[in-house]
Amino acid sequence: MKKTLSAIAIATALFSINLYAENTVVQNPRVANIEQDFKSSVLVDGLDGIWDMVWGADGKIWITERQGRRISSIDPQSGEHKVLYTFEKAFAQPVHQGVLGMAFDPDFLKGKGEDYVYVYYTYAKKPEDGKSTAGRIVRLHFDAKAGTLRDEQIVLDNLTGGDDHNGGRLMFDKKGKLLATFGDSGFNQYANSCKEIRAQKLPSAEQVAKGDFSNYRGKILRLNKDGSIPADNPSINGVKSHIWAYGFRNPQGLVWVGDLLFNVDQGPGVDDEVNLIEKGGNYGWPHIAGYQDNQAYSYVNYSQVDNCTQAPVYDEVTVPDGVKAVYQKETDVHPDNFKPPLKTFYTVPNSYNFNDPKCGGDYICWPTVATTSIAYYPKDGKIKSLQNSLLVTGVKTGILYQLPLSGDSRQVQGEVLTHFRTSNRYRMVLVSPDSSKIYIATDSSGYIMGKELQPTDKVDNQGAILVFEAK
Repeated sequence: MKKTLSAIAIATALFSINLYAENTVVQNPRVANIEQDFKSSVLVDGLDGIWDMVWGADGKIWITERQGRRISSIDPQSGEHKVLYTFEKAFAQPVHQGVLGMAFDPDFLKGKGEDYVYVYYTYAKKPEDGKSTAGRIVRLHFDAKAGTLRDEQIVLDNLTGGDDHNGGRLMFDKKGKLLATFGDSGFNQYANSCKEIRAQKLPSAEQVAKGDFSNYRGKILRLNKDGSIPADNPSINGVKSHIWAYGFRNPQGLVWVGDLLFNVDQGPGVDDEVNLIEKGGNYGWPHIAGYQDNQAYSYVNYSQVDNCTQAPVYDEVTVPDGVKAVYQKETDVHPDNFKPPLKTFYTVPNSYNFNDPKCGGDYICWPTVATTSIAYYPKDGKIKSLQNSLLVTGVKTGILYQLPLSGDSRQVQGEVLTHFRTSNRYRMVLVSPDSSKIYIATDSSGYIMGKELQPTDKVDNQGAILVFEAK
């Protein structure tokens, strides 16, 4: 179906383009040079809630469209958009629900008959309730001749799913095992204020045997291609399960740098984290946000307040007036195998004013960026200023964050660098295989801190893929 798009804007310039939803070509309009050494363009826009973006062995950019409940491919030269599969059972609202992470089988299009794509999506066990209540990982077969996906098969079902903080990133490890990230379901905040966070809770052997995955919230899972538990997964508290690491709030990004695995995890009002993931590691949430430093965060188990369901909702930063709650300092706990982050966005002192009148206490001004993805720019990449760096996106600021790495890639060196600021919600970053281009996907809509440093719901590019390359 052909549609018409209103004018788009990026940085300080406006350009008009046409929007085509399926199987059509979009020209590549130039956009403002927002950094002297880079040129930029819009590959395509009008995508229906783009969430994941992976470079396929067929030379196309494969995406999941969260709200569209589908997988599509994008031609990186022409912008042609082709729908490959629609998940009829996926539930797509609000912003944390729908078709999320995607990963190719390690032998995809290698002539071994393993042309499979793995996808995670949320669904509603009771559609009449109007929200998702579970998630599943499925596998589809790619028919290269027809250029379509088919034969959806469930790999792991009845996973944690809800209306908030679903995580959802998928990625294979070096041993051919599938990694999957899961958030804390948004418990202990807003509409879920009276639900206790389970990111530190671990399953019993009986729960694992019964397929009860209720304690998989706030975890990174590792599974065999058939959904079973790998023999070399860690035993945590004496129980071997799908859990590889735990203690996360909303981990939406994973990336390999050689044999090292990094992730990003969204913080509450402070301390989005960049972590080096280790087998069996505990990353602290909800008892610790960022470093264990007692700075600007104390855990409040709001589910334990008197008459919780009658109390005002909790925003996870400021307990409402008149509500008696127990504050737990970060140093009050000593979690097993705790792993501090490599870097945070951002750690602030206890004196930080979360109710700054500039924003009226609005969360968009809190010192987080709401991290959504992480990529690696290689040591020998064509853009020298980005070499050997992690690249991180966030949906609050419309900024690409660069974290230069040490020679052994085990630590972040120096300060975070920023690039490509626009009035957009940056959802996903992808480096082209030849390292000459950076692709950034934007949300279709949402609330941001705009270029004028004021909260706004006006985004420049709706559901777009932006392209940045050196001149």
